[in-house]
Amino acid sequence: MEFIGHGMLGVLHLAPAWANYFAVVGISKNTAFAWMPIVGAFDVTMALAVIFYPVRGVILWMAAWGLWTALLRPLAGESIWEAVERAGNYGTPLALFFLARGGGAGSWIKFRLSDPLEGAPLNRFCWLLRLSTVLLLAGHGALNLLVRKPVFSVQYSMLGLHFPWAEPLVGGLECVLALAVLIRPAFGLLAFVFAWKLATESLSPMAGSPIWVFIEHGGSYAAPLALALLLRWRDQPATVLVSLSAA
Repeated sequence: MEFIGHGMLGVLHLAPAWANYFAVVGISKNTAFAWMPIVGAFDVTMALAVIFYPVRGVILWMAAWGLWTALLRPLAGESIWEAVERAGNYGTPLALFFLARGGGAGSWIKFRLSDPLEGAPLNRFCWLLRLSTVLLLAGHGALNLLVRKPVFSVQYSMLGLHFPWAEPLVGGLECVLALAVLIRPAFGLLAFVFAWKLATESLSPMAGSPIWVFIEHGGSYAAPLALALLLRWRDQPATVLVSLSAA
């Protein structure tokens, strides 16, 4: 979702702000617009590769690319919270990378699920998803609470929230959610975070942004959902197995 959404924004020239990010590395605006479809097509290709023939080396590159594109925002003069809020763009593919088996040079061109995920490996994997969820909530909350991005007021107006305290209220709630996930994540809490992210991010296309923006933020939905399921599996494996068998 992340790379298809991001890629289609470039292919269709729907992200003029990218020109500012290209400028960080000295690329002119005209050249940036010419390269956008190329970068976008490459992103879509990587997304299809993950579906049909995942490669560990490629997945690690995707995590690094997600981090770099997030860091380009503060490097271009935007708030540092923009990079923090996009933790799903780099934390989720990094989690997928660690989920695969390592060892040996050949492991970089293969993708095999690791040995049964339990004990210390499971806890490390959960912590990676946990921190990703905390960062994406805290970043989005800070953008509401501290930065007051104008686009948020437009999005909340779609719900009839025209009050000046709408952004601080949402931002404060998200910061509290981030702290709660950091201190004591639970299945119910993470399920709520998953639903909350789906609901708030769906405001973006409702306010006029391309649907690809909503799709690009797939990592923001995947991190809390995967963590919720993994915690349920760790704490109640027998119950989960019975439920899956019944389904």
